[in-house]
Amino acid sequence: MTKIQTVTNAIINQGILPLYYNVDENVTLDILKSLYKAGIRAVEYTSRGEAALSNFTKMIEVRNAEMPEMLLGIGTIKNVKQAEEYYKAGADFFISPGFVTEVAAFLIPKDLLYSPGCMTPTEIIAAETAGVTFIKLFPGNALGPGFMSAIKDVFPNLKFMPTGGVDTTKESIESWFNAGVSAVGMGSKLVSKELMLAKDYVTIESETKKVLDIIQTLK
Repeated sequence: MTKIQTVTNAIINQGILPLYYNVDENVTLDILKSLYKAGIRAVEYTSRGEAALSNFTKMIEVRNAEMPEMLLGIGTIKNVKQAEEYYKAGADFFISPGFVTEVAAFLIPKDLLYSPGCMTPTEIIAAETAGVTFIKLFPGNALGPGFMSAIKDVFPNLKFMPTGGVDTTKESIESWFNAGVSAVGMGSKLVSKELMLAKDYVTIESETKKVLDIIQTLK
């Protein structure tokens, strides 16, 4: 099985891709551990701050030592330079807020999953032509499940995941899965700033378990 397929399967199997960023290395690692305890095996860390690369490098180190089956992806990749840095750091998959042709050309031949954010059929066609198989619908709150329902039949060979605006409620998650997505990306609705600030890892773990349970009942 290709690495792209392995990562795709892992995200689809859990049905959710948690994503977060924290400037503090210890908080970053503790969140990773609580997501792992909840049953998560693929996580997106967002490259949004100066500490992102060094934190991510540490996450890879801890993953290798303590949770070998965890796949670590990097988000908010906007150019090839960033893609190269995180490729060297050992990222398992890469996610962008938009489609970047050069990033696709750099990653896909290396058998690395690249999931770009798209919000129009034109962008999705461009990504599919470049070899992308897993599309991030972004921003999900602006597009809504109706958009997914409308385009699904046009792109039978692609997998879709909305990010932004997906709530932890059964209603929100179900509306997206009914529309035809393969997984949902979940950031601040799951790993909120409040929970990170309070270092409330117990709640992060229990909320994540709840969402995983909801998704299992929908499958």
